[in-house]
Amino acid sequence: MTLASLAAFAGLCLVLSVTPGPDTFLVLRIALNRPSAGIAAAAGSALGAIAWAALVGVGLAAILEQSAELFRWVKIAGGLYLLYLGVSSFIKSRKAAKAAKLGAEGAGSNEPLPYSRLSALGAGALSTLLNPKVGLFYLAVVPQFIPHGGDTMGTSLILGMVVAVIAFAYLSMIAVVAFKAMRWLKRPKVSTVVERVSSGVIAGLGVGVVASGATS
Repeated sequence: MTLASLAAFAGLCLVLSVTPGPDTFLVLRIALNRPSAGIAAAAGSALGAIAWAALVGVGLAAILEQSAELFRWVKIAGGLYLLYLGVSSFIKSRKAAKAAKLGAEGAGSNEPLPYSRLSALGAGALSTLLNPKVGLFYLAVVPQFIPHGGDTMGTSLILGMVVAVIAFAYLSMIAVVAFKAMRWLKRPKVSTVVERVSSGVIAGLGVGVVASGATS
């Protein structure tokens, strides 16, 4: 694989990364009041991308392309997970708002949402792993950059690392920007609205994926 082809692949990944998707909204939601958790979610998403690259390298991801039924269930599973993230985030937001009104100790709009770095890392990884569009991207694009007769596994992992680095850099930037924006707009009512809207977007994406998978 030449340097020119690697640069072309990186450019394609950059274009795809800046297109809003489930991972973008997930990182935005988690990072609203805790940027370190948002960056952890970005790292999880990057790890998920590398895992997909490994699956393509060993030929396992090809099953998704050949089996419409398996693809449908993976798609539904991903949608259900997004729906769970959206609903659980909405519930957490309501509990935090009630605690702030009651003046509970440790609660309030200035406190981070209940996402640890580890849970955020896992959420980011699962969000990417359960998104069949990521697998289809590798299936459709990555093989074109693998030289004939070359090391398929090695090349797939290299390309996966390129995707992971670009995605991590972009999503980390989203996490930091979200945190700074929330520090500027720290009024409780504004914070609650933003949190609930982002939760609704995640849940809506999940419903759409489930509906699409159920009817395909």
